[in-house]
Amino acid sequence: MNAPARFFETAAPIAYGGPNAPSPLGFRWYDKDRVVLGKRLEDHLRFAVCYWHSFCWPGGDPFGGETFLRPWHHGDDALALAKAKADVAFELFRLLDVPFFTFHDVDAAPEGRSLKESVANLNAIADVFEKKIETARVRLLWGTANLFSNRRYMAGAATNPDPDVFAYAAGQVRAALEVTHRLGGRNYVLWGGREGYETLLNTDMKRELDQLGRFVSMVVEHKHKIGFDGPILIEPKPKEPTKHQYDFDVATCYGFLERYGLTKDVKLNLEQNHAILAGHSFQHEIALAQALGVFGSLDINRGDELLGWDTDQFAMNAPELALAFHEILKGGGFTTGGLNFDAKIRRQSIDPDDLIHAHVGSMDACARAFLAAAGMIEADALTGPVAERYAGWDGPEGRAILAGERTLADLADRALETGLDPCPRSGRQEFLESVVNRFV
Repeated sequence: MNAPARFFETAAPIAYGGPNAPSPLGFRWYDKDRVVLGKRLEDHLRFAVCYWHSFCWPGGDPFGGETFLRPWHHGDDALALAKAKADVAFELFRLLDVPFFTFHDVDAAPEGRSLKESVANLNAIADVFEKKIETARVRLLWGTANLFSNRRYMAGAATNPDPDVFAYAAGQVRAALEVTHRLGGRNYVLWGGREGYETLLNTDMKRELDQLGRFVSMVVEHKHKIGFDGPILIEPKPKEPTKHQYDFDVATCYGFLERYGLTKDVKLNLEQNHAILAGHSFQHEIALAQALGVFGSLDINRGDELLGWDTDQFAMNAPELALAFHEILKGGGFTTGGLNFDAKIRRQSIDPDDLIHAHVGSMDACARAFLAAAGMIEADALTGPVAERYAGWDGPEGRAILAGERTLADLADRALETGLDPCPRSGRQEFLESVVNRFV
């Protein structure tokens, strides 16, 4: 099967047109070559289009089936359909002029009747990707393996009670990691979609955590064996689809990585939708990952706060994004990571060009938010007041306490002898909220 000669109505790459761009398909804020804080905007944001939601999701939901009717979703020759899908994918990458894309193994290539056949299919499509990458501008941000959709993974992959499932998952991950390495991927993601439990009545939690720790350790060992120098990324995910995930949030993941000695090689890929489901803000999860030294990359989407599941909508909330980017800039920005559009258009958005509008709108929202965050950094608008609030800890006594040069008794005696009576100082929250509004 060949891809449609022209799947999208739009033919020319989307260009920057300025804040008053007349076309709805012109970037108003995302000027990729604009230099901000010493780097091009494109190099700061590192946008990536995801393969699965954009080209594999048929538009179904728990109460209704396919609405998109993509031509590569139906046919007898699975590899031919996968190649047609790749043609359309790389056309979208060209139209959006994005620097990166991401994929799962079974999104890019059809799953075979055996692991051997699935690996062969993946390598066949990797050959297609490799040839397309030679003449395209787009590169691979990361690859991953789908260890949650198939029936065999109903009780998890690494945490499965059956070691044969664990071994099968290892086969999938090795193939996907090696293909990611071959294609020049900057990172590799371990997505634990079902690494959790439904009920403790049939679960040995310690055993499952040890299994998961060993699995991630084996992936790290193989990464070094093949010379892959990018980080392994884990994505915190609280309760979807499993009742309780072992990778619940940043704090939980950090504890897990520390316990199994993985913090050097494994970082976190964060998502707003998952942060909300875990009872946190996106800003909180980014700030904590930065503080703990495990920040890696972002899936850039948003959830519906009125719904209790992962709706994966395109990120359009510039004020929320500005605070997220402010945390990223405070930490020095991305290294190997970037902004992956793990987002899907709504099932009523059935026109092919809706995919383009969604990405353009979200890229513009991110760019607008990033410029606001950069403005706050340049003006020291938030970092200045925060530094002033903690200034005492940068003084001689504060430094001595943190350096271990004071005991509990030393501090207690000083407080008693000097008659310390500290005067509380305002946190100025409302003032700082109004400062943020001046920039966004």
